[in-house]
Amino acid sequence: MIETFNNPYSVQDAQVFDALRRLAQELCPEELQAERQAVVPDSALGLPTDELNLDALELPFGVERPASEPAATSTPVGATQSHPTGQTLPTDNGFGIGIPETQKLRQLHYEEADTLDSDQIKKDFPVLQQKVNGHDLVWLDNGATTQKPNAVIDKISDYYRNYNSNIHRGAHTLAARATDAYEEARQKIANFINAPSSDNIVFVRGTTEGINLVAQTFGRQYVGAGDNVIVSELDHHANIVPWQRIAQERGADLFAIPTDKNGDLILSELERLITPRTRVVSVGHVNNTFGTINDVQRIIDIAHSHHVPVLIDGAQSIAHTPVDVQALGADFFVFSGHKIYGPNGIGAVYISQEWLNKLQPWQGGGNMIKDVTIEHTEYNQAPARFEAGTPNVADAIGLGAALDYVSRIGIRNIEHHEHQLTEYAREQLVQIPGLHLIGNPKHRVSVVSFYLDNIPVPEVGTLLDKEGIAVRAGHHCAQPALRALGHEMSVRPTFALYNTREDVDKLVIALRKIVNSK
Repeated sequence: MIETFNNPYSVQDAQVFDALRRLAQELCPEELQAERQAVVPDSALGLPTDELNLDALELPFGVERPASEPAATSTPVGATQSHPTGQTLPTDNGFGIGIPETQKLRQLHYEEADTLDSDQIKKDFPVLQQKVNGHDLVWLDNGATTQKPNAVIDKISDYYRNYNSNIHRGAHTLAARATDAYEEARQKIANFINAPSSDNIVFVRGTTEGINLVAQTFGRQYVGAGDNVIVSELDHHANIVPWQRIAQERGADLFAIPTDKNGDLILSELERLITPRTRVVSVGHVNNTFGTINDVQRIIDIAHSHHVPVLIDGAQSIAHTPVDVQALGADFFVFSGHKIYGPNGIGAVYISQEWLNKLQPWQGGGNMIKDVTIEHTEYNQAPARFEAGTPNVADAIGLGAALDYVSRIGIRNIEHHEHQLTEYAREQLVQIPGLHLIGNPKHRVSVVSFYLDNIPVPEVGTLLDKEGIAVRAGHHCAQPALRALGHEMSVRPTFALYNTREDVDKLVIALRKIVNSK
């Protein structure tokens, strides 16, 4: 942590300062030695601290304070500070040292420091150790999918190497091991989102299949002609299309909560949209294009006051912020494993106790039945009734390992780290000539969208790839959201627990290179 100091500063033990001076001398980069000497001169051994130029710590690197200029005072959060060269620099709430074009000392205003060692964490992810187009890979496409740590890869490999078997119906040892591991993973999911029981957790291929499951079960049972379903303009297509199809099939209407120019939902409109014929509200927890954290607690409270159940699409929230389905009162909550460092092709649906055994199965086949005759089938209780056929055992186990990995690091620590990184990125990006951020939601997480003047979005993505930087460039399966703010596409870097400020700096430098080449 970098702090500013004011003279006089008492050092009780001169040997302590001597050790710090030697460390500064040895570890400071060559190009900054002159600036370091201005603060901690080589001749400082044994000097009283009031003879040290500690005021220089308040200056940007590379700038000397005139002899007549008084020491700077702390700048309030959100204000601007004057650069000695005449440039006005906004404060950033303190996120460390920026790229060369924007270097300055930042004063920390956070109550707690970022505790994640992202450089060390990055070593857990083998795919991140490679070079792409001659550059170290910078993975900023986490909104599309996250990379997988060794703990997940090894767990899946262990299953296939040592106890591959179908589950529930075998009397042999491997079947028992596989069944135990599969059901243990279900319990880990329940614990992670604070579901009352593992019975409330249904394995699916991912968020898209999870929403379709609810639409095809709840929708077909409870949505009829003249009814309506409510989604939002900020939703991913996976939360719009399934309900759109059900509405068209059943003769119902589909309404959407609108968004404002900043990318926040206008929740006062939800009260207007709900009618006695509203059958379900289905919205995303976090928008995948602007990073908006929707006030899902308020949405649930409003809907429940009208006795309307709510589905929460947690694909973009599960890896970034704590989820407690019981505290929220959610009726349904869905997410994908690959968004939280788990395997592709696995996800989960939480179904509250109220709906768990009211809903009829979606797909038929083995495992979901209790008894079958030619004339009649008796279905299993949930969750088995929703899991027809041979399940994806290996990836369910891998998802459990991913949740273990995230839990060891701590979801609150991850949330704090990503918040700092996102705000740092926004500040750095906005200083690039011709770059425009899209959306400015009040509460946001790990997503930034932008475009560059006169450079097509897909071209920006391709040029960044040449620098080893992976971002998403397109409509992000969220066309209504982008169009609500007047855009068709955006460049979208998204951040994860293994990303660092250095990754952001590389992105900014690459974008400046792109802008300057045009």
